[in-house]
Amino acid sequence: MDLIVEGIIQAFVLLVHGDPEVMRVAALSLGISLAATVISLFIGVTLGTAIGLTRFYGRRFLVSLINTGMGAPPVVVGLIVTIMLWRNGPLGVLHILYTPYAMVIAQCVISLPIITGFTMASIQQVNPKLRLQILALGASHGQLLWLLLRETRLPLLSAVMAGFGAIISEVGASMMVGGNITGQTRVLTTAIVMETGKGDFGLAFALSLILMALVYLVNLVLTLIQQRSRPR
Repeated sequence: MDLIVEGIIQAFVLLVHGDPEVMRVAALSLGISLAATVISLFIGVTLGTAIGLTRFYGRRFLVSLINTGMGAPPVVVGLIVTIMLWRNGPLGVLHILYTPYAMVIAQCVISLPIITGFTMASIQQVNPKLRLQILALGASHGQLLWLLLRETRLPLLSAVMAGFGAIISEVGASMMVGGNITGQTRVLTTAIVMETGKGDFGLAFALSLILMALVYLVNLVLTLIQQRSRPR
């Protein structure tokens, strides 16, 4: 109980005094996860919509891969991305291992199946007659896609929240591809693991509270947008 009280007090002190290192780590955590979410959103919505609207050979196999990816362990993703970005790997020429760029890539790989799966499921739930009716009214395929996405905007916001929540809280992939380097790739989750390993439970708990506050604020904004967009 003392550790919890100490952590709450320390978190309050760190936030009130604006500790530069804590602010930098928190900003980096938020920046990397938001960037990965935005990239995954564009790719995932496009891919999920295409799979949801079309029928092709091997579709069930592809859907099963997406569903499997939704539960892929972050450490496995981190290992695969590390191998790909290693100096002797296929993408080693980029020299971005142990940089924030590598962390964005790893987090994209984690969140992409989640957003794709949510989008695909949302599109499939739309009544097929609605598509025929939209096309019968003379809408182009681009207009059809836009109207379908507007129809499924609430589930898509849920997809964004799920994807963002999965990556800002993960630690395995970030540790493996980022290396937890001070001033470069240290984020809140890796800092929490490090401080816990050092036995500084008060600071670790304080960082945990800051992480939870970030997650809450981002999801609060998305929830307000979602509720405001609900059909009346």
